[in-house]
Amino acid sequence: MDLRKLKTLIDLVSESNISELEITEAEGKVRIVKASPMATAPMAVALPLTAATPPAASEVARASASAAEAEAAAVETGHVVTSPMVGTFYRASSPGGKPLVEIGSNIKEGEPICIIEAMKIMNEIEATQAGTITKILCENGQPVEFGQPLFVIE
Repeated sequence: MDLRKLKTLIDLVSESNISELEITEAEGKVRIVKASPMATAPMAVALPLTAATPPAASEVARASASAAEAEAAAVETGHVVTSPMVGTFYRASSPGGKPLVEIGSNIKEGEPICIIEAMKIMNEIEATQAGTITKILCENGQPVEFGQPLFVIE
């Protein structure tokens, strides 16, 4: 296979939604695989972090202690619903829509209480326990991490 044809195929794969292309001809076989965005994203994030000045140990300890205190305070007052994934937190099922729950809402176990968008997929997060919503710990549109507290239910 000549180099121009190979370059054209590489461009085709990189500009399209396909992730893999395999072509077999009399001269041989070519397989082109596009790297997934998830595989390249950590590398792009890791490079700037290594060049940056690391935070002082006391700052890291203070931030960890603050997060731990916030979680401990929330745990003491009721059942904490945590994020099952990394994504973007939404209180309503559509932009400008009515929030699924408010502070004081009585909910049943399994009832949808928020949406987390991950990789362009909207995932309904359900209540893990019946009760009353006493705290909403995230803002609409805020990025959330795996295990981050979202709600407190009593």
